[in-house]
Amino acid sequence: MKPPTSTPDASLRELARAHGVSTEYTTDRGHRITVAADTLVSVLAACGVDASTPDAARHALAVRRTADAHRLLPACAVVRAGSPGSLPSLRLPPDAEVRVALEGGGEAALTAPLPPGAHVLHVRAGARRASAPLLSVPDRVPVPERRGWGFLIQLYSVLSRRSWGMGDLADLAELAAWSGRELAADFVQLGPLHAVEPGPLPDPSPYRPSSRRFADPMHVRVEDVPEYRYLAGEARWAVDACAARARVLNGRVLRGETLIDRESVRALKHQALRHVYEVPLTPGRRAALQDFVAREGEDLTHFATWCALADVHGRSWRSWPDGLRDPRSPRVAAARAELADEVAFHQWLAWITDEQLAAAQQAAKDVGMDIGLVHDLAVGVAPEGADAWALQHCLADRMSVGAPPDDFNPLGQDWGQPPWRPDALAAEGYRPLAGLLRAGMRHAGALRVDHVMGLFRLWWVPEGRPPAEGTYVRYDAEAMLGVLLLEAHRAKVAVIGEDLGTVERGVREQLAARGVLGTSVQRFEYLGGSEGRHGPLPPERWRTNCLATLTTHDLPTTAAWLTGEHVDLRARLGLLTRPESEEKAEAAAERDGWLAELRRLGLLPDAEGEVVALHRFLTRTPSTLLGVWLPDATGDRRPQNLPGTADVHPNWRLPVADRHGRPVPLDDLAGHPDVQALARVFTAGGPNATKTEERDVRPGPCSG
Repeated sequence: MKPPTSTPDASLRELARAHGVSTEYTTDRGHRITVAADTLVSVLAACGVDASTPDAARHALAVRRTADAHRLLPACAVVRAGSPGSLPSLRLPPDAEVRVALEGGGEAALTAPLPPGAHVLHVRAGARRASAPLLSVPDRVPVPERRGWGFLIQLYSVLSRRSWGMGDLADLAELAAWSGRELAADFVQLGPLHAVEPGPLPDPSPYRPSSRRFADPMHVRVEDVPEYRYLAGEARWAVDACAARARVLNGRVLRGETLIDRESVRALKHQALRHVYEVPLTPGRRAALQDFVAREGEDLTHFATWCALADVHGRSWRSWPDGLRDPRSPRVAAARAELADEVAFHQWLAWITDEQLAAAQQAAKDVGMDIGLVHDLAVGVAPEGADAWALQHCLADRMSVGAPPDDFNPLGQDWGQPPWRPDALAAEGYRPLAGLLRAGMRHAGALRVDHVMGLFRLWWVPEGRPPAEGTYVRYDAEAMLGVLLLEAHRAKVAVIGEDLGTVERGVREQLAARGVLGTSVQRFEYLGGSEGRHGPLPPERWRTNCLATLTTHDLPTTAAWLTGEHVDLRARLGLLTRPESEEKAEAAAERDGWLAELRRLGLLPDAEGEVVALHRFLTRTPSTLLGVWLPDATGDRRPQNLPGTADVHPNWRLPVADRHGRPVPLDDLAGHPDVQALARVFTAGGPNATKTEERDVRPGPCSG
């Protein structure tokens, strides 16, 4: 077989475009790049299209043209709710009969205004019949009714003296209750709480989960499970022994003697929770569990089955015995019956975790938080995890999500996560996407969507190839965004899109028009944009519809940025690509430019320091939401994550600490002087406070 040439021919290019595969793209520097033919062939193969030879590509193109010509309906149709549901893209015969089966029951005409929902479109034209999902989606997502502020945290890092070695959902409820009541905060934004794979965690990143559909039970506070109170005898002794070992570990973390050890925490909690699981449920509790299992349906069945099978065969499902790799096979059904108690245990774990998530959100609302919890939806999942097993029919095999080469990473990025297949997702009516969005929004006032640009296109990297040899694959953005808006409408939550980095022209504008808030980070807000930096962006030119903050979990803390310690750290780890003197000079110039802007605005000198002054700058912006990275509030100088350094830096394992690197327990935050100084920037009565009469207005459209 003759391999394809590096330059695609006309048939291959047309075939690729027909499947949403980009044949060329523009770099962040404006250069136009033609995608190699072998990349297109690999990506098409992952979409179930054979283009391995020129003849195969021409045949596949002919098949596609014929199918398009005879198709009555698209795989999935989308209309705006409340307006007549005409679909001009449909080319139906004149005698076609069209009806809509509504999600809640009943029927409607396509020409009538449709309620929001996932309906079904039916067409009959002579002897031909067709049906397709019809999504009727809101025009806009709910937005916060007034300006507000809150803490941005990674939950594992916020430990109390009652924790089991890492921050948990009881700690989250306490943080929300305290900051909402005492500091008039409106929200707490979290990193992902998604379920991770069992066993050793070579990369403990919460952004590479096993499942985005369910939260990890290692976040549970064991003592808050109602059945814990009824433990007796040997079971009580065993659970108390786990708690004692966990408290020893917790004390060592809080004394700075060791890092957060998720594996140990999870092992201790699982051991304890197995004993709690054996406590008989009361009739009311049993009914609540049954309701949860019924509500979560097949998704929970698959997740719990994967967990039970992984306990037996290991977490790499691609190496499981034949028949177990397909979640819908008879052998999996038989294995589920054999492992019924283990499956039930994992369903119970999902239930008690959901209960504590609900309790944390309720604690936030009880103290008057307008938003409460802001959960985080990771961009993808681990290729050997529960979701990749259960949803393999909707994911592209032997492909990984990443990013093309740019100034941030000249080699490009490979995130090691399989992307959605656009065709399979549409054929499913986007139900898998809706399910995980619904789960993320259930106990939240807002949802942060990581790499929100993925609703429009994703960079696919073929297995075994460098990231530079990938290409963009487009999705039906109206449908993807529509599903997001529909689920937000149902849950009555706001949406924050993480739109940092390379963003295709027009994407931010489309998101803003639909009410999705953006993300603005001080380190990236400069005059000049892609044409070069020409000084800090003045506060009045920041976007209105966005969450504004100084830094993120992937960037240096503000204290480290101000001192230049972030350059020192990268130099020690051998990460600099230029002489250290050049890096330091550039970092100093960047910092000095911002300090000069603060002086211009009269925010410096400030008796409480430069970190406080920078947060006062945020209050001068029109941004709807203002976020404070919790380590900034304690003076921490260590980054929670230094991308690309899993082997040399303790990513995702650091407790929140003070300026000297001493861990700060949650119990001590209320009396911490730096925390109090920052809180005064946002609380009522201050000169730049967010909670003033002037801010009690609905946000307008994005301004910049």
